[in-house]
Amino acid sequence: MADGDEETDEPAPSSDADDTALNNGTDGPTTQYNIDQEWSGGAKATPSGEPQAAEPVEESADGTFEGAPDDQEMPLTEHLEEMIKRLAAVIVVMGGVSLLVFPVAPDLINWLWYSYLPGSPEACEAGASSTSACPRVYHPLGLLFSRIKVASLVGFVVALPVFVYQTYLFMRPGLYPHERRYYLAAVPTSLLLAFVGLSFSYFLVLPVIFTYFLYYSEDVAQIAFGLTETFDLILLMMGMFAAIFQIPLFIMLAIMMGVTTRRWLEQKRYYFWLGFAGFAFIFSPDPTGMAPFIVGITMVALYELTLLLLRWTGR
Repeated sequence: MADGDEETDEPAPSSDADDTALNNGTDGPTTQYNIDQEWSGGAKATPSGEPQAAEPVEESADGTFEGAPDDQEMPLTEHLEEMIKRLAAVIVVMGGVSLLVFPVAPDLINWLWYSYLPGSPEACEAGASSTSACPRVYHPLGLLFSRIKVASLVGFVVALPVFVYQTYLFMRPGLYPHERRYYLAAVPTSLLLAFVGLSFSYFLVLPVIFTYFLYYSEDVAQIAFGLTETFDLILLMMGMFAAIFQIPLFIMLAIMMGVTTRRWLEQKRYYFWLGFAGFAFIFSPDPTGMAPFIVGITMVALYELTLLLLRWTGR
């Protein structure tokens, strides 16, 4: 160092950001967080920079955010008691409607029977069995069981929207207001879809099945239709189609309530197809094998048409 030069140890100028970093014990400047910032999901930061888990929020009419209004912790036993209570209400409605329908069940049996098979009650009573597919009873209680089943079918259809509503009451404390509106709108929709399923079975599926029954062995033998077996097929097909036509409703509800997404359902479609096929072949009592194919194809078609509708509406 040259003579006359003075060594100075002046500190470098520091910025406010560096002072803030030193005070916070960090190695560099930090970004100030606006605690009033709205956040719709995921983790959010606190003023100190530490992550904090976000709580579920719901925007009300005045722009504020709040959780499900009636959500609260309940013991498992109370949940089970509540579920049993709701199911009991559905069973009571189904049983009550079945009792009301039971006295007119023979008329319903004749109407359904001769909707698909040739003949009439008068022709069978007159002994014209060669031209009429008269029902034959091979069990002492066959007619009684058939009356109970047809009355139960009517009770089942009426109880479907009741089941949806009781499910809503069971889940209501944990639902947000918009989810409650979805569920309430599903109650009349469920009844409408049930009647669509019944009509689909009555006008399309059962005529195809019984036409095949009548003609696939007409050159070999005369078919004798037992009341119990034949009527079991009629009622099961009608009840099954009333139930499976609820598929679009449940898909819509699941997506609107955030349980799943359309993309996930599209990615897993083959698993659902396999489940539909298994359900159709297990629960369709048809010795010719036609009913399982019709049921399975219908379930797949309902599933895919619902996803197509959701894609078209941008859901």
